[in-house]
Order: sequence, then C-alpha cells, then structure tokens
Amino acid sequence: MKILCVSDQIDPLVYSPRMRERFKDIDLVLSAGDLPPEYLGFITSMLNKDLLYVAGNHDLSELEAHGVARWNAEGTSAAGSATGAVDAGFRIKRAEGLIVLGLPGSMLYNGGSNQYSEFAMASRIALLVPRLLMNRLFRGRAVDLILTHAAPRGVHDKDDRCHRGFSCFLWLMRAFKPKWLVHGHIHLYDLGDVRVSDYGETKVINAFGHWILDTEE
Repeated sequence: MKILCVSDQIDPLVYSPRMRERFKDIDLVLSAGDLPPEYLGFITSMLNKDLLYVAGNHDLSELEAHGVARWNAEGTSAAGSATGAVDAGFRIKRAEGLIVLGLPGSMLYNGGSNQYSEFAMASRIALLVPRLLMNRLFRGRAVDLILTHAAPRGVHDKDDRCHRGFSCFLWLMRAFKPKWLVHGHIHLYDLGDVRVSDYGETKVINAFGHWILDTEE
C-alpha cells in the first residue's frame, strides 16, 4: 500500500492538474497539519481516497484570521465533512486496514490555540491507552501508524520551544511499537536534512511538503 503524506506547505507537485496521474497508485492520504482545508479538498477530489488529518499549531489562528475555514477549540475543521477529510485528532481510526492514532498540535510556546504542555499531551494520550490495549488484545496490535503534527523529542525536532518535540511520543512508540510515526511541523530547507529516522521498531517520517510511504518497503 502507498500512502501520500503531506504537511505544512502546499506542494506544487501535489497541487497540480497532473496530480491524478502523478499519484494514481496512492491508496490513502495523511495530513500532518498546517494545511488549508481547500488544499485537502483538492487532494480528496482528485484522488478520491480517504484522507485522515490532524490539525497543526497554525490551523486555528492563522487560517481563521484569513477566512480560510472555521476551526473549533479541539482543532477540528468545520470544513472537514465538505472536503472529505476525516479528523483523527486524539482519535483512533481505521483506514485501509491500518490502525491510525492522531495527535494534533505543538508544544505550548505562547499560549495560542492547539498548543499543549508535555503534561497535557501525555494526559490526552493516557485517555487513549485503554483503546490501544483493547486493540492489542483483540487485533494483535495496538496501532500501526501514529499521525502527529509535532515531532517526537530528540527525533527531527528543534531546540526552540515552538518546535520542541514531545517526550511522551517516545514513550508511546516504546510501549506500543507502531511501524510508523508521521509528523509535520519541522520545515526542511536543505536536501541534506534528515527526513526519515528509526526509533526502536518505529520509522519516524517528516511529511513536510509531501512524502510517499510505501508500507511494503
């Protein structure tokens, strides 16, 4: 299965009349945040595939200020149903046979919307643990893929408060061993920047712009 992962930047290779031809073998789309609903709607209309998303730290303030969409306090878009995108924020979803856990937002840095302290994010994750344990018991695995906006602490993140990753994501990967964690938030400006890393049994992928995840590789 091939998954188109997008985040943070409208990519001209995606936002193109040739998108349907270029990405014709895509089975699922994941958005790791900070992208306008119109862009997600374009992707779903062109590919006619399921799209799961989490909101980023800019989704609630900057997009609303520019009249792009209405967003609520939980980081979900009022345009979600209109675009065909499905909000996975603090939820566990199944798509194309995969169990996907979504964690929106960034580290708390200026008190804005969709920002969380380490404790607040860990507390929200704790509420999902019973469902993960049930998945492990009845499905043989807790989660296949974690979709986040922020990066894990020490993996692709930065030292400044805004772009610092969450340590609780590291615990989540160690405890439940997903195959992949896909995140956004960390912009890549150099071809030498690291986009894919391994943490234990999990492959951590920065979806900035776009990235194709082939689950068979």
